[in-house]
Amino acid sequence: MRTTVDIPDDLFRQVKAEAALRGRKLKDLVVEGLRRVVESPEPRRARPSLSKLMARSRGIVDSGIADLATNPKHMEGFGRGAQGHR
Repeated sequence: MRTTVDIPDDLFRQVKAEAALRGRKLKDLVVEGLRRVVESPEPRRARPSLSKLMARSRGIVDSGIADLATNPKHMEGFGRGAQGHR
């Protein structure tokens, strides 16, 4: 199939020179490059951490208590498993 692709001038010159050095046609290098992209597994993108996802939301809710751990009600049963929780 014939198609038209816009390639930056500097890249076109590099590919054309590389094809000449390898004794191949420019279209052969283009087809080889496209095949490599299509056939290679897509690299896994790192998933952002929850901390990064929530970064903009930090500090929006103000409970009125500087640190919930300072309120005994909030720490009641902490560390005792399900039996100690009411």
